[in-house]
Amino acid sequence: MLTPVADRRATGSLKWDRRSDLDPFWVADMDFQSPPEVISALQDRVSQGVFGYALPHPSLVETLQTYLSNRIGYTAKEEEIVHLGGLVPALSMAGRAFAQPGDSLMTCTPVYPPFLGVHHDGGTQLLTTEHVQVEGVWTFDWEKMVAAVRPDTKVFILSNPQNPLGRAFTEREMIKLATFCQKLGILLVSDEIHCDLILDEEETPHFSALNLPEELRENTITLLSPSKTYNIAGLGYAYAVIPNDSVRRRFQSAKGHTLSEINALAYFAAEAAYQHGEPWRQELLSVLRKNRNYLTSYLADQLPEVIVPEIEATYLAWIDCSALTHDNPAKVAEDKEKLFLSDGAFFGSPKAVRFNYGCPTYRVQEGLEKMVRALR
Repeated sequence: MLTPVADRRATGSLKWDRRSDLDPFWVADMDFQSPPEVISALQDRVSQGVFGYALPHPSLVETLQTYLSNRIGYTAKEEEIVHLGGLVPALSMAGRAFAQPGDSLMTCTPVYPPFLGVHHDGGTQLLTTEHVQVEGVWTFDWEKMVAAVRPDTKVFILSNPQNPLGRAFTEREMIKLATFCQKLGILLVSDEIHCDLILDEEETPHFSALNLPEELRENTITLLSPSKTYNIAGLGYAYAVIPNDSVRRRFQSAKGHTLSEINALAYFAAEAAYQHGEPWRQELLSVLRKNRNYLTSYLADQLPEVIVPEIEATYLAWIDCSALTHDNPAKVAEDKEKLFLSDGAFFGSPKAVRFNYGCPTYRVQEGLEKMVRALR
């Protein structure tokens, strides 16, 4: 059962307590309790009373393999799975493993902010091109990508489904991108953390880097986690699937002494989410579809100057405010209505905001009313 939690102030919540004076619709953290089975699994593990160093236990590995087979259609060997304490460190590891200081990484904007900063960890440079709209759909600007790439470009970091645009890239787009990378000797790192949050899986199914033809798949690292879908990001568990043995060994060598041990509780939460969370996920998707539809129709009616892309995935709405007069719409919403939105500047687009609608519908309504009053 999907259980909402409307106010989480004074609980040590990043979302609610970083700026407790503001109404939060920013960071990708939902205001719903995790599935009951996840909570029960954690309680069972806590009852052991010992929290020493942990290893991924065999049933977790089997659960991940079953998930990858059933959900993505990929049969993973145990050695292909690399357990991680989070996906942002994995982006940094990939950059440090495959690029030398002075080399470049590449991505497309607007994009999840850490994509725009992980190059600093390895002393590399960042190349960006903007996603473009073609017939109303956000996609890659292939000509600009070809023009921007350099001989020293070693890694392309992809967000799929795309955060913040909400796109689920098609098979054709993914094959074209993977071919682009392979021909130029660039490793494709595909962050697919939102792949279980596609709102209409018949219309826009998830096409993973693991679904690529084998010769292209060998040049990929696919990053996954149950954290966003089941609201367990604070436990810190993710994993990479790397079919190519040499790529996998090189990736793991970059870990060094920079990553901590994985939380002893996180393994059990991930296992329970994948094993038992599907009914909860379907209920969540139903609420998110309702919220998405309300958001797009409300803004089209009340603030038609802003542009909201077709949201195919995630619980995050990208709202392009460039037609308005505000240089910083997120700051305007904060100053006028005490509203905490994600500032588009951190994603590479300063005249936009990102609105988190992963909350009860009445909260979405309240937040949108404040946003419209501020920006109108």
